[in-house]
Amino acid sequence: MASTVTDRPGYGQLLRTPGAWTFLLPGFAARQPFAMLTIGIVLLVQHTTGSYGSAGAVAAVTGVSMALFAPQTGKLADRFGQRAVLLPGVLVHAASVSVLTALALADAPLWAMFVAAVPTGASVPQVGPMVRARWAAVLGAAPGREASPLMSTAAAFESVTDEFTFVIGPVLATALCTGVHPAAGLITEAALTLIGGLLFAAQRRTQPAVRNADSGTSQRHASALSVPGVRVLAVTFLGIGAVFGGMQVSLTAFAEEIGRPGANGLLYGVFAAGNMLAGIACGAIAWKSGPRRRLIVGYVALTVTASGLWAVHSVPLLAGLGLLVGLSIAPALISGYTLVEALVPASARTEAFTWLTGSVALGQAAAVTVAGQLADAHGAATGFLVPLVGTVLALITLVSLRSRLVPAAPGRTVARGIGHRKPVTVD
Repeated sequence: MASTVTDRPGYGQLLRTPGAWTFLLPGFAARQPFAMLTIGIVLLVQHTTGSYGSAGAVAAVTGVSMALFAPQTGKLADRFGQRAVLLPGVLVHAASVSVLTALALADAPLWAMFVAAVPTGASVPQVGPMVRARWAAVLGAAPGREASPLMSTAAAFESVTDEFTFVIGPVLATALCTGVHPAAGLITEAALTLIGGLLFAAQRRTQPAVRNADSGTSQRHASALSVPGVRVLAVTFLGIGAVFGGMQVSLTAFAEEIGRPGANGLLYGVFAAGNMLAGIACGAIAWKSGPRRRLIVGYVALTVTASGLWAVHSVPLLAGLGLLVGLSIAPALISGYTLVEALVPASARTEAFTWLTGSVALGQAAAVTVAGQLADAHGAATGFLVPLVGTVLALITLVSLRSRLVPAAPGRTVARGIGHRKPVTVD
């Protein structure tokens, strides 16, 4: 039986949540650089090496490193607090980006840039997951019971914020790299990360409570990845990352191919704007279907729209199809993040969010690498095959394992160390 939202919890009600604005504003500033990092690396390294393949490979190392280290960052934040993780993290990230930028400008060998890309990715501040964890804390979300109606609104709001970031970030990075200096995008990214991260870390009152390792609870050694549903969502988000990465590289290559490099920021901005608009709509709708069903429907739409990218060869058509792809991403992202609230206990929630964010980064890294190689060898059109393949494989996994996305209530063990819960209907 489908779960039904009887009230219409709007953004106004969400934003009146006590303490919300104290972490939202600095959180927005701190997550802004995330959207600038990959495109900044691609534009700088492509400028210095002349190869999209090399640029994509360096960006991919950064993405893989982030995907591997992000969950550990989330686990440390759950255990020691967000501030304790953010303060050293933003300092390391700013320093690593500076080293990577200097190496690229000095025409250093590719292997040296690979080495610098590892700490650059590993130290990316996981501000988005931390903000989502703060929403869950202030709204009282808990596993084993149906999530507060405002949690879906919060997930939608965060998706809108992410996509607003992805509208501004790539356009800003592209403008800086093409209009000021090829390194200006990464330099700005490092500065914003440092300033925004420190401001966010200063908001101590709204950070989730730290779970003491000596408390004796059965949850303290549990990993969010031990929850089967989180593993399914992680694979699903790999496909979303493939869309982001494939679009970034292929749109850049397409704009260069037609002799209009400035069109890259516009095309990606339209794509991200579609995602943002869909996110706004998702948060405003009183859904009568559960998040699992919405996730599957949204992912089918994403796969269908991504399937036509490779065949489009004009700016207006590519912008229109990119808008449709963007409109399809938000429902899938929002539904996935909403499911986490019911699948994972608070003691592992930040880690769970970082697994999903890391999966997006990993999918993006793989897509950037493959799409870059394809664009170098066969042209931009072949790079657009990457989002199609990624979403098809992820959709097959999602549909096959959808039964694992059922949240649980007290009475049944769903994963060792996580707790004893029995299933709750979400459709």
